[in-house]
Amino acid sequence: MRAITVRDRAAGVGGLSLTELPYPHAAENDVIVRVHAAGFTPGELDWPATWTDRAGRDRTPSVPGHELSGVVAALGYGTTGLTVGQRVFGLTDWTRNGSLAEYAAVEARDLAPLPADVDHVVAAALPISGLTAWQGLFDHGRLAAGQTVLIHGAAGGVGSIAVQLAREAGARVIGTGRAAGRDTALGLGADTFLDLQSDQLEDAGEVDVVFDVIGGDVLDRSAALVRAGGTLVTIAAPPRVRPRDGRTVFFVVEPDRVRLVDLARRVRDGRLKPIVGAVRALREAPGAFAPDRRTPGKTIIRVAEDQKLS
Repeated sequence: MRAITVRDRAAGVGGLSLTELPYPHAAENDVIVRVHAAGFTPGELDWPATWTDRAGRDRTPSVPGHELSGVVAALGYGTTGLTVGQRVFGLTDWTRNGSLAEYAAVEARDLAPLPADVDHVVAAALPISGLTAWQGLFDHGRLAAGQTVLIHGAAGGVGSIAVQLAREAGARVIGTGRAAGRDTALGLGADTFLDLQSDQLEDAGEVDVVFDVIGGDVLDRSAALVRAGGTLVTIAAPPRVRPRDGRTVFFVVEPDRVRLVDLARRVRDGRLKPIVGAVRALREAPGAFAPDRRTPGKTIIRVAEDQKLS
């Protein structure tokens, strides 16, 4: 099969290439997915799990990408709940070969059925961004109706979904980001938008929840905005500055089949719209990782060229 692989950590993005790999092995409770569309996180070449397995052993050449949508091609021993030919989407394991390949081995519990009327490209934009947004806002942030949430990066992949979920939950939403993202964030339901390059972050006032995807100075300054009993949630790095009288949570997104089903239902109902930016072919994936190739919205790799097989 064709796959994007990386062999040399020092080479970074320059070490990515389209190569041939053996068809993946289906372990017990695994599913082999014929990948139609895949998502990736630009920074994942810096993750230790990209280079080693769970025991810390080198596993290069590695296949990056951890979001996929496709069709079940085969089932491992003991796998139940899914059938060959079924449309699915979800997350691949952090320490195994990922989704930028024609086929991927995935634990069945990390996949959810994909409705026939949800496009593979849209579905591939959901797993990390959707689950991260939900877990950050509600599982960790405990956001409730009537509260105020400050969402950094409100026009990005995670932030744009967080804005929509928070708005539907009845929260007041303050979004932040670059000026170019203002109309997007407001259009998705943010009540207010702050340009981090020209506006004062402190103008947000006190909030119940801060949901951060940026880190650094923005994360540090956000701690002072959390009112008593509130929560500062981030996926960027463990907070260096804590709210005076509140909680801090740094987390890594976890697979959740039930929540994936819910997110797909929201897409079908028109209540949730993932922002898909560029859609590129598998051979173009290495260039999509480059910092100067970033585009608004989430970049999706269309892996299967024959979409009639979906």
